[in-house]
Amino acid sequence: MTPELDAARTAVDEALSAWLGEALREAEPIADPIRHAVLAPGKRIRPLLLISAWEAAGGPERNGGNGRPPSLYRLALGPELVHAYSLIHDDLPCMDDDALRRGRPTLHVCYGERVAILAGAVLQPLAVRAVGDGAAGLELSDGVTARLIVTLARASGGSGMVGGQLLDLLAEREDVSFGTLERIHLGKTARLIAACCTMGAVAARASAETVDRLTRFGLAIGLAFQTVDDILDVTGSSHRMGKIGGRDEALGKATTPSLLGLAGARDRAEQLGREAFRELAPFPAAHRLREIGRLILERDR
Repeated sequence: MTPELDAARTAVDEALSAWLGEALREAEPIADPIRHAVLAPGKRIRPLLLISAWEAAGGPERNGGNGRPPSLYRLALGPELVHAYSLIHDDLPCMDDDALRRGRPTLHVCYGERVAILAGAVLQPLAVRAVGDGAAGLELSDGVTARLIVTLARASGGSGMVGGQLLDLLAEREDVSFGTLERIHLGKTARLIAACCTMGAVAARASAETVDRLTRFGLAIGLAFQTVDDILDVTGSSHRMGKIGGRDEALGKATTPSLLGLAGARDRAEQLGREAFRELAPFPAAHRLREIGRLILERDR
C-alpha cells in the first residue's frame, strides 16, 4: 500500500472508531463484540473505493475544492459495516466455521454464536444509519440519500452478497460451470464492491455515464478481488492473510483455481484488471482508484 493510500486508510480507521463511539453509546452489551469485529485491522478497501470514486467523479470540485469532507468518511462506513457483518456470519460454525479472521479469533470464538449472530444483525441498521449521517452532512437531497441506501441494500441482499453467499454454500462439493462460479462471485463479492464505486459517484452528483463507468470498474475489480482471494487460499499463509488457508478445498468450494488451475486463475485476474482499468480512462482524477486496483491484483505476489 502506498503512503498516500495508507494515510487514507488511517483516516477511515479514525472515522470508524469515532463514529462507532457515538453510535454504540447506548448499545451495551453488544458494543464490545461489535468493536471486536469492526475495528480489527483491515485494508478498508470498500470505504477507500467509495471515497476514491467520489474524487474521480469530481466530488472535490462540487465541494468547493476543499478536499474530502468528514461526512464523506461517514458515508463510506456504510459498506464497511455491511462487510464486517458478512464476515461475522460467514465465519459461523453453520457457515464456513472459521476460527481466525484479520489475525484474531473470530467473534463467535470469543463471544459465542448467539452474540455473533446478533452483532451481525445490528451492523445492518448501523450501516444504513452511517449512510444517512454521511448524506446529511454532505447536504445531499432526500432523493440522492434514498438512492445511496437502495444501492447498498441491493448489493447486500438476496440479489447481491447474501444471495451470493447462499449460492456459494449450495455449490459446495458440486460440479459447477464457470458461468455459475462467476454468478456466485458477482453476488458474494463484486456487487458490494461495485456499490462502493456507484455510491461515491452518486454522492459526487456525477452524470449517469460516469456512474455507469465507475460501477463497471467496480464489478470487474470486484470479480478480480474474489479471484485473487481464491488464489491466496491455495498459496497464502495464515500469517499473511489473517485467516486460515486451505479452507476452500476443505469445504469443497467451487473456486477459480479449482476450475481453471492456478495459472488460469491468475490469467483471469489480469484480464479482469485490464477490463476494470479501461473504464477509468476518461477520469484524470482516478489515480487512487488505479492504486486500489493494483493493490487488489497484486495481493498474491
